[in-house]
Order: sequence, then C-alpha cells, then structure tokens
Amino acid sequence: MHEDNIIIQIENIPQHITPMGFCVASNRITMEGAKVGYMYREEGDREADSGWRFLAGDETEEYAEDPANGKIFDVNIIAHHDPAIIPFLNSPFHSEFERVEGKDTFQEL
Repeated sequence: MHEDNIIIQIENIPQHITPMGFCVASNRITMEGAKVGYMYREEGDREADSGWRFLAGDETEEYAEDPANGKIFDVNIIAHHDPAIIPFLNSPFHSEFERVEGKDTFQEL
C-alpha cells in the first residue's frame, strides 16, 4: 500500500501523551481504521522503542508475522487514533491487554 492510504494522518496530530518513543502497529489499525483490540509491551529493540505492539485483535497469526503488515509509529499517533489505550501506556514491560468487548477499556491478560 502507498503511504496515501494510511488512515491515521500524521500531520498536525497534537501531543496526547508524554513522548515515549515508537511502537509497532498493525496495518489493520493504521490503514484500515480498526481500533486497538490487543496490545502488549515487550522489551524494546532500541533505545527509542517503547516496546508497545498494537493489533486490532482479529489478525491471523500468518498476517501478524508478516513484517509488511505492520509499521513503526510514534506511540502518540496510535493514542490519537484510539485514546482508550492512554491509561495503560505506563504499564511495565511484559504487560498484555485485550479490549473489553463493546467498550473503550482494556482488561489485563
């Protein structure tokens, strides 16, 4: 897909959170407009890596494992798209959350 197809437009996004680095988000969120359905935090690969990984929650294992189906974004961009994630962003590494069905909150797994 071409960058013009990204649902989350980066220009002029206000800062919703304290800067915390980048994350990886599924194209289901950033290109198809799905809300975050599942998120987890792992040890980051680099200093600027927050460790957050955001998925819609309905991706197949094959889809999720294909690097072409996810992109690197500043965490603030995903928070702008789905503010329900904000209360959970300071969770420690190895945290894992799933959206409560039909609600704008998450439960820890």
